[in-house]
Amino acid sequence: MSLLPLEANPDLLHLLGVPKKWSIVDVYGLDEDALAYIPKPVLALILLCPGTDQFLQHAEQQIEKLKEEGQVLDSDLFFMKQCVTNTCGTVALIHSVANNADKVGLEDGPFKKLLNDIKDLTPEEKGEKLFKSEHEAFNLLSTHQELALEGQTEVNPNDQAKNHFFALVEKAGHLYELNGSKEFPINHGSTTPESFLEDAAKVCREFIARDAEDVNFTVLALAAAEN
Repeated sequence: MSLLPLEANPDLLHLLGVPKKWSIVDVYGLDEDALAYIPKPVLALILLCPGTDQFLQHAEQQIEKLKEEGQVLDSDLFFMKQCVTNTCGTVALIHSVANNADKVGLEDGPFKKLLNDIKDLTPEEKGEKLFKSEHEAFNLLSTHQELALEGQTEVNPNDQAKNHFFALVEKAGHLYELNGSKEFPINHGSTTPESFLEDAAKVCREFIARDAEDVNFTVLALAAAEN
């Protein structure tokens, strides 16, 4: 199955049941001055990376290293696999929301219920259930397609997006990279809710530095809505 590409759409954020006091905002820079302009608090960063050879090679090396060395993974961390082509923006948004459900005050509804129902499943099963849910009030596949069509021209659903979204979140004192195309979450070390933005920005800068000649990077934040 292949869908139209969808960015981490703020309209989808609220359809998932996230109150309007939260929003997806653009991050215009990763230095201290630029980060200061982002509305606080910031609960997640979403990085769009070009799917270059450098990106893929680093991902493979990273996974192999962690298989050998192991890492700390919090038992309450929500991680799902991307099981449908061109849905990485949607998956990144779900990772951002699901791991901050209590902080955002996720509203009661079909998405919150679905998250609770699948919390003990494997990452693969979570991905399948989320995209195959046919709840009468919430169908992620159809919602994704409707939002992807808004403003899109000459988009072929059979063309796989070359760029890739993933989320960075804080959970139980650790900074996690949640990429639905990887085998498992990546622990990037200790952090706190207070230092999360700076620590996550550092991870973003490292990704950009590995592919410094490419300009196709974008950073978004799940943050307090601007007044």
